This record gives sequence, C-alpha cells and structure tokens, in this order.
Amino acid sequence: MDILQNSVAGTMESSDIMIRLEPGSSGIEIELQSIVEKQFGREIRRAINETLGTLEVKNAKITAVDKGALDCVIRARVKTAVYRASGSTAYDWKALP
Repeated sequence: MDILQNSVAGTMESSDIMIRLEPGSSGIEIELQSIVEKQFGREIRRAINETLGTLEVKNAKITAVDKGALDCVIRARVKTAVYRASGSTAYDWKALP
C-alpha cells in the first residue's frame, strides 16, 4: 500500500499506543517512545515492521508513543493508521501476522 497522507490511530491512555504515520521516501523509519522500551522496544518495533510488511508498505515514517500496549493492540493501531493514510476501504482485519 502507498501512504498518501498523514494519519493517526490510538490514544495516549494507559495500555494503548498512538501511531502517527507519514509518507516516507526511503524505506521504513520508526521513532519509538515507550515507558517499557528497555524491556520491550525490540518486540514493539518487530510488531510494527511485521504489520507494515503484511500490508506491503515500503516507505513510511512512523512515530509511536507507547503506554504499555499489548502486541495485538500495536498491530491493530498500525493497521488502522495504514488504512487511513492510504485511503483504502478494502479492510482485511484477519490478515494480521
């Protein structure tokens, strides 16, 4: 999917993650701020990258502000942000890795 515009999904509430997605020009760039980054930063980035890969996103800038979200929440927020940013309405919620 091509990222055509900026989008946001999620909140700053406890146990959630806010994903801000912008068009990129050279691959995937992830900026992560997390209260559990030392323990789970690698897994959070992996979940974001896997979800983007499933949706075939090649170029994007992601800013993620995590407040302790579970893996399924991270993937759902990324997927929602991608659908919003691409303008797609062909939702396939079951295609999560």
